[in-house]
Amino acid sequence: MLCPTCAHDNVPGSEECSSCGQDLTQLDQPAPHDRIERNLMENTVEVLGPRPPVTVRPTTTIQEAIQTMLTHNIGALIVVDKDGKLLGIFSERDLLAKVAGLHERYAELPVAQFMTENPETVTAEATLTFALHKMDIGGYRHLPIVTEGRASGVVSVRDMLRHITRQCTEN
Repeated sequence: MLCPTCAHDNVPGSEECSSCGQDLTQLDQPAPHDRIERNLMENTVEVLGPRPPVTVRPTTTIQEAIQTMLTHNIGALIVVDKDGKLLGIFSERDLLAKVAGLHERYAELPVAQFMTENPETVTAEATLTFALHKMDIGGYRHLPIVTEGRASGVVSVRDMLRHITRQCTEN
């Protein structure tokens, strides 16, 4: 990486020029190659218009959770305490991997027994790239959006795909 001040050729990823000490951190940012990449790097999760989370308490039964997911046509419930503090997430994947076929009398068991505790989260100010990266690395399809420790929304892979599709079709 060439220093803009003294033109010294530094090792890629250097934080400062080894010749003159110039700060190089801003030069090591990825550059978007097209309008879609720029959109993902610059826009925040807010642009997706995240919907409010559908929440349940940890004592909610699996039967009630399934019915709530079906009623709202969603793939994940946010589990909160009585004060609205995020405790976990209960998703279709939790249902399939931790409940289905493993427990004969699961219907009356509490969601807390099968939820994913302390899930990865994002803020509404996080970039779309940051949220997508978390989803990709963790294999998540849903990320709670938190504001001051409380769930304020949910972003899903489907939300991201819709946004990217809209960007691709705009002129």
